[in-house]
Amino acid sequence: MDYLNAFLCGGVLCAIGQILIDKTQLTPARVLTGYVVAGVILSAVGLYEPLARWGGAGATVPLTGFGHLLAKGVRKAVDMDGWLGVLTGGLTAAAGGVTAAVFFAAVMAAAFKPSGKR
Repeated sequence: MDYLNAFLCGGVLCAIGQILIDKTQLTPARVLTGYVVAGVILSAVGLYEPLARWGGAGATVPLTGFGHLLAKGVRKAVDMDGWLGVLTGGLTAAAGGVTAAVFFAAVMAAAFKPSGKR
């Protein structure tokens, strides 16, 4: 059942993004940024945590999950360090994922050479 929930949750998030790209004038970059912001806002009002528990990886892997991770990091850092946590919490919480993304992007850039458009 966990796999089905993850598939449904991730599929709905992807479908919404595709509809926004197809039916509006929003660029993919704006939709992606909007997803991160939506994750932060939904986490701040307490709606994303139940979704993440139900949807599992279908909710935590997409960009809305990244926004949720940033919001959780800020909340935890503010509880520990006060207002300084607003500046440090999100980066601390997401440091592992950002580091992995940069590392693997560098490996792929070194391993494969892009070709120009013909």
